[in-house]
Amino acid sequence: MAVEIKVPTVGESINEVTLTKWLKQDGDWVERDEPIAELESEKATFEINAEKAGILHTKAKVDDTLEIGQIAAEIDDTAQKPAEKAEKKQEPVAETSAAPKAKEEKPQPRKSGDIIAEPVVIKPGTSQPQEKPVNGNNEKPIPKATPLAAAIIADKNVNISGAVGTGAHGKLTRNDVIQIMEHPGRATEVDLFTRNEEKKKMSSLRRTISRRLVEAKNGTAMLTTFNEVDMKPIMDIRAKYKEVFKKTHNIGLGFMSFFTKACCFALQEWPAVNARLDGDSLVYHDYVDVSIAVSSPKGLVVPVIRNAESLSMAEIERAVADLAVKARENKLTIEEMTGGTFTITNGGVFGSLMSTPILNIPQSAILGMHNIVQRPVVIEGKIEIRPMMYVALSYDHRVIDGRESVSFLVRVKQMLESPDQLLFGKDPVKTLLEL
Repeated sequence: MAVEIKVPTVGESINEVTLTKWLKQDGDWVERDEPIAELESEKATFEINAEKAGILHTKAKVDDTLEIGQIAAEIDDTAQKPAEKAEKKQEPVAETSAAPKAKEEKPQPRKSGDIIAEPVVIKPGTSQPQEKPVNGNNEKPIPKATPLAAAIIADKNVNISGAVGTGAHGKLTRNDVIQIMEHPGRATEVDLFTRNEEKKKMSSLRRTISRRLVEAKNGTAMLTTFNEVDMKPIMDIRAKYKEVFKKTHNIGLGFMSFFTKACCFALQEWPAVNARLDGDSLVYHDYVDVSIAVSSPKGLVVPVIRNAESLSMAEIERAVADLAVKARENKLTIEEMTGGTFTITNGGVFGSLMSTPILNIPQSAILGMHNIVQRPVVIEGKIEIRPMMYVALSYDHRVIDGRESVSFLVRVKQMLESPDQLLFGKDPVKTLLEL
């Protein structure tokens, strides 16, 4: 009797999912607990596994919308395992095989602050960095890329086959990748002036993102206030302590831990910024669950760091790094993306100078970080060149007044420019003098 593989329950409010990929094909032999398909809900991507060993018979197609409990496949567990399976077990899997190779090909996850010693290259047709260039079979040469360029290539799934880098030893730089994205025909040696179009069905995640963004824009009284932060004190601390920090905690020291720590203290001082609207009531939180906006291959996701106000700098950095890796590998669970009382997003990693971040409803505020730029500023009557960052706070004016929003952002600025206040959220001298 065939074993039915049904779409599992993935959340209370989720009634359907989209089949995005078959990891095993119809007629393949599958082992028990082996992943056979990838499904995507409106909140996360997950896999379904074979409940028994046997021959797989698929019942749905890629891009099909399946209801919870619907049969996605059947497994004939009475079938005999093919004899050639054991004989070829040690042979390398061909590129055209249906068997997934993600585990063999994926590089070790990078953590925030890690230094990449070897250049990363991208295999054509995929978004996964490869440790070695691809050779043979009439493929166009795949250039090496700098770590920053490789991250953009992986995130945007850029086809760099045949491209020529302008960096040292022919490596692709960030500007090279941007040029390829802006002029794909020229960069990849495709005929010029083509006018092809491609229509693709929106994924469940993208549809949910679209719906929530429109809801946030039309359903809230959103307003944005701006300020700027002198990043020199934090950059000096990182330069002085990053090596010993990494050696001690086995994690890099980035900017996110400083901003998260500063926001946690400021949110406790201005609790309305950490509140949300529930009907005619306001819900206040005595904890801070920080949502971190992360760009994944399938869209923007916002995994949550629980009780960030109780975490150390190293614990925050470790949580950010772990969530970022899971996002890039589409392994975030629904629980990891549910909740959150306040969001931080960093458009600066893509070069954004200033923007107005949109609310992550039902939250009432979101902080936007931006690119660090050397600018002339007046310091004690003298013009100095400082690394400056614009910061933006978008907030729901129904919940948060102007005084609270502006004061919150000023408090964040003060603590970032005087990092010693991050120890316990107050000025040490004023605390000593009980002022």
